[in-house]
Amino acid sequence: MIEDSKLQPVLVKIDPGSRRSGFAVVRVDEKGDHHALFFIELVHRGASIRDALTGRSACRRWRRGNLRHRAPRFLNRTKPQGWLPPSLRHRVDTATAWVAKLVKLAPVTGIVEELVKFDAQKVQNPEISGTEYQQGTLFEYEVREYLLEKFGRKCVYCGAENVPLNIDHVVPKARGGSNRVSNLVLSCVDCNQKKDAQPVDVFLKNRPEVLDRIKRQIKKPLRDAAAVNATRWSLFNALKAFGLPVKTGSGALTKFNRHTFGVPKEHWLDALCAGRVNGVHYPKGMGILQVRCTGRGSYQRTRVDKYGFPRGYLTRQKRVHGFATGDMVKAVVPSGKKAGAYLGRVSVRKSGSFNIQTPEGVIQGIGWRHCRLLSFNDGYGYAWLCPAPHSFPV
Repeated sequence: MIEDSKLQPVLVKIDPGSRRSGFAVVRVDEKGDHHALFFIELVHRGASIRDALTGRSACRRWRRGNLRHRAPRFLNRTKPQGWLPPSLRHRVDTATAWVAKLVKLAPVTGIVEELVKFDAQKVQNPEISGTEYQQGTLFEYEVREYLLEKFGRKCVYCGAENVPLNIDHVVPKARGGSNRVSNLVLSCVDCNQKKDAQPVDVFLKNRPEVLDRIKRQIKKPLRDAAAVNATRWSLFNALKAFGLPVKTGSGALTKFNRHTFGVPKEHWLDALCAGRVNGVHYPKGMGILQVRCTGRGSYQRTRVDKYGFPRGYLTRQKRVHGFATGDMVKAVVPSGKKAGAYLGRVSVRKSGSFNIQTPEGVIQGIGWRHCRLLSFNDGYGYAWLCPAPHSFPV
């Protein structure tokens, strides 16, 4: 009977990241296993926001330099508690907005967040940790996860992907090398054995371009790690405002769960494995909704070159024949070289000849009469991704 029916718990699980975040809507069965119902990959635009702020700052500085007698403004602007730069606040706001959408669509009973933390001091020098941490179940998972993100999950020597990767010392420990993260790289088994105890300069003496790239990579700053660290508690506090139970799990625990259950590395699958779980299940053919943060356009209607001189102008009216840039449309072209059906975000022109951004690429020169509006621009672009291959979990 419907009156006697009972809903299984439904959770929204989040894997927050600096550039991409993963979301998984799961149901929890009687055994405590998590069954995936829906996956989302959210692509942030923090880098573009940072670049826009940098450009504005440079422009203001240039304008101030043209004045001779104006006194500088007194620096009395205090920031409220919990303030974040716009590029970081964007990550918190978009993640919270999508949790709100999912809570409206599903009977969510709780939220699980991977409380990611890259301890910069611990990553740089693992020896400062206690013996219990170093020899525990999660030993080296934090450092390894950082290296996987830093080097793109591939061998730095040969570029091999989807193979077991080892942590290799640039300066071998036999020659006095340390365990600092600036001395660690990822290598496949073959390259690791070929390099043996050789210094990297000797091993790559005939491949100077690879040696130069590795030396530049190992000096890469901890920018993404800092962004994750700065936003993790702000996101946690924002999630508590929904009034639902919020549980957390470390990034090392997520990595441990992925290895235990044999799950590939993807952001949405990281979300599935976040927190304490007894088992995970997901259909191999399930599609993933990729949501790309695009923004709602720009106030600036003049395009300039790198020297600041105008090179073009946008239309005064953002909407042309009922369409605006960023709207989701479906275009059906009955004949001609571009005959076919196209679905995606539209870029409008005053002439009525539009461009449509599809997963296969940009389709140019589609007449507005062939387009049908599906949804107005909401600041996001949508696409369906193919499911992740079931490969070796590195």
